[in-house]
Amino acid sequence: MTIRMLSLFAVLGFTAAAQAADWPCANGTYRSSDGVYVTLANPSAASGKTTQRFTFLDGRVGFLGEDDAPVCMDGTLQQTTPKAQIFERVPLKLTPTHFDSNGTDLAGLLIEPETADANTPLVVLVHGSENTGSINNIHYPYTFAGQGIAAFVFDKRGTGTSKGTYTQNFATLAADVVAAGNEAKRLTKGRYHRFGLYGGSQGGWVAPLAAQTLHPDFVAVGFGLVLSPLEEDAEQVFDELRRAGCGEDVIKAAHEVTDATGAIIASHFTAGFDTLAAVKARYGKEAWFTAIKGEFTGEILAATEADLRAHGPERLDNLDIIWRYDAVTELKKLTMPQLWVMAAEDTAAPGALSRDRLAALRKDGVPIEVVVFPHTDHGIYEFTTLPDGTRKTTRLAEGYLRLLTEWMKGISNPPYGDSAVMP
Repeated sequence: MTIRMLSLFAVLGFTAAAQAADWPCANGTYRSSDGVYVTLANPSAASGKTTQRFTFLDGRVGFLGEDDAPVCMDGTLQQTTPKAQIFERVPLKLTPTHFDSNGTDLAGLLIEPETADANTPLVVLVHGSENTGSINNIHYPYTFAGQGIAAFVFDKRGTGTSKGTYTQNFATLAADVVAAGNEAKRLTKGRYHRFGLYGGSQGGWVAPLAAQTLHPDFVAVGFGLVLSPLEEDAEQVFDELRRAGCGEDVIKAAHEVTDATGAIIASHFTAGFDTLAAVKARYGKEAWFTAIKGEFTGEILAATEADLRAHGPERLDNLDIIWRYDAVTELKKLTMPQLWVMAAEDTAAPGALSRDRLAALRKDGVPIEVVVFPHTDHGIYEFTTLPDGTRKTTRLAEGYLRLLTEWMKGISNPPYGDSAVMP
């Protein structure tokens, strides 16, 4: 969930003006006469696509121009399969803005239902680990607004049209979210009721910190972790080894490995090299040892001590990450309801330990609800496994987007696809 991993909002930094000129159908939410919703947003940088990405409320995703994709005609989306439908653009009010966060100018966009009033929920989107702008380039704010929720999205510092230096320091990013929340509430004064935060991926670390200052009515987290970044790397390593068929004896040995690499990166490459050398001597010839990747452990194992001392900080420790961030302690400080949506087979953010910790927090009285979607990977994406063992995402899990929008409204209409509420 750092910049080297899949991010919720990893998108191209187009401006709103550019997208309006480039796309035949404007980004936004569209609705058919029988109540089917679909949103359009700019393609992600990683996709290599040059056409807009569509996302149906039921989880179907793809790009315009693909087989069975909707077609833009005269400002509407039209589709012939599985049945003929015309999707008219849902009227939304867009208010671009700039706001200050501790001396840094940030760019934001408020997207409201045309009928927004004092009963409308308001949510601020909290970024993942992307290093590109988010305004008008992700479907979530349009999906929320199309379902009657005012959504505020902003370019992370150092990205898009926001000023400042890009960072992954959770405290700095949380301060930016606080500023964004205050700006969103200023712009919607008299036109919102329930105010909350939604953070995906790395946003699961940032949103709880911001919530301690903003005191929202709710916090929702998608595919986040209740771990430190060091533990995240370790859990990735253990997950890789288990999926490769390794037994718990290997996992026990791998704990020594990740303890050693974690100590080095947490020291900012100033200490721990003797322990790492001992680990390499003990396990270096094992087949599983050379297969380790993780978030950073594989890179540390593959490098020499001299290389790590000279270049480790610039390659792996240049984003001011709080490596020993205590997620449990921060969540204990929150009193508002929280929704955590987890992917059961998340390879980027393995969630077993996080789910255990969320259960313990709830037992201690923290108001947390945990919903797990089976056979999904990071982003709550369903997937197929290819012959080489890699995964190909197919769609968002059915029920995921409806769960988010209804929970933010304070209502519940299960079932939400195949998801299960963690007991």
